[in-house]
Amino acid sequence: MEGAKEAMFYAPLEEGAVKCMLCRRGCVIPDGGRGFCRVRKNVGGKLYSLNYGRAIGMAVDPIEKKPFYHFWPGSQAFSFATVGCNFRCLHCQNWDISQASPEDFPTPYTPPEELVREAERLGTRIIAYTYTEPTIFYEYARDTGVLAREKGMLNVFVTNGYTGKEAIDDAAKSFLDAARIDLKGGEEHYLKIAGGVVLDRVLDTIRDYYRTGMHVEIITLVIPGDNDTREFVARMAGFLRTELSDEVPWHFTRFYPAYKMTDVPPTSVETLEKMHDWAKEEGMKYVYIGNVPGHEYNNTYCPKCGEKVIERDGFTVTGVALSGSPGKYKCPSCGTRIPIVGEAKPTSLSRPELF
Repeated sequence: MEGAKEAMFYAPLEEGAVKCMLCRRGCVIPDGGRGFCRVRKNVGGKLYSLNYGRAIGMAVDPIEKKPFYHFWPGSQAFSFATVGCNFRCLHCQNWDISQASPEDFPTPYTPPEELVREAERLGTRIIAYTYTEPTIFYEYARDTGVLAREKGMLNVFVTNGYTGKEAIDDAAKSFLDAARIDLKGGEEHYLKIAGGVVLDRVLDTIRDYYRTGMHVEIITLVIPGDNDTREFVARMAGFLRTELSDEVPWHFTRFYPAYKMTDVPPTSVETLEKMHDWAKEEGMKYVYIGNVPGHEYNNTYCPKCGEKVIERDGFTVTGVALSGSPGKYKCPSCGTRIPIVGEAKPTSLSRPELF
């Protein structure tokens, strides 16, 4: 099969079936069948990735667009995806590629070496595996990421949080530096809106990513009437504080009607502000709102004295006021450690580094 590569993380079963263990769905796939993601096929008792080398949707994005706010702020990321996803989110903004099969987009073969060369040519230090779920093109991401790491580049996943533990451990050891993970809603949300997903498995995935030691940020797309309650914020804040850290950045982003949820109105700014304030009251130190350019809650503040230490306008870092050096940043007013990975600098080098 052209463009296919034998998959990682699967086990043979009786009568030619296989069990895929790449993600937490654990699909049992008969000979000739495909997994839920549409991009992994059992051929004669061997599982193959059908989207290897089939990059689609390549672009250079600000790292803040993913969003990462505490990982190399102000940097640019070479970003790409393949078709397919292991979720069926009714509000997906990239549904045309996430809900597609490889044969729906006959894209040319782009080997990992070419992706890394392009990232180098564009002067980006980070490769982001994004737009669709990177777990389902893991072999392609891994081969690209290993080459990128050899060149001194960094790799980040923008993930829905259903990666299998074995794959997480392998990624952490071989190439992955950071993960921005969805925490979409409660049990009903995951079952009905995300496509039969189990919340506890998402929480296990988030925990497993964090325990590898890689940088983690959390995002919640706030949907009116679904996950916009104080009860949800309190419950998830408790999980993040106790199982991860109160310093893990948590982003609440604005929903816009898309795909099969065009009848739901956009999230109000007032609701996002309430979510932010509730999360802070629950003890989370770094909470942000997204898809609201110019809002004060896009900025990073010292959790002790309230000093603004990173200023943002949308996806652009417009000012940095931190003392110390990368990895040892502190608030210039009170000396509190500010957990930023890598160098923080304004997006435009022509802008002043201080406010």
